[in-house]
Amino acid sequence: MFKIKVERIVKAPIENVFEAISDHASYALYPSVGIAKLLSEGDEERNGKGALRTVETGVFKVWERITEFKRPVHMQYKIERAKPLKMDHYKGIIDLKDLGDGTTHVTWVSEGKMAVPLIGRFLDSKMQKQGTSVFHSMLKSIESR
Repeated sequence: MFKIKVERIVKAPIENVFEAISDHASYALYPSVGIAKLLSEGDEERNGKGALRTVETGVFKVWERITEFKRPVHMQYKIERAKPLKMDHYKGIIDLKDLGDGTTHVTWVSEGKMAVPLIGRFLDSKMQKQGTSVFHSMLKSIESR
């Protein structure tokens, strides 16, 4: 099982940070992410609850559904499908807190298991390391916008 938890204080207002994290189109600006596409819009907001999007990093592609969306403080998602390797995703949570000085505290959690016989544990370790790196990179790049 992989458990990714990234906490970071981002030197940007909470509204800007939330928009950068929740808007699929902004993912193209992150060096650690390749392509993100919105497959279906959310119930009340384009990228909000109910939205389905794909995110590609290298050869790995996931289909993630936004399951909760409370602008600008909270978002949850679930990875419904992954390729070329299968994944069971249990939790994807992003919480933001306005620190009152133009900075935002972000907590990003993702948990799951690579559903691959024999090498699943090895892949979980890789996913944990890679996911942590990608989330850190994304949050760092928000500051430079």
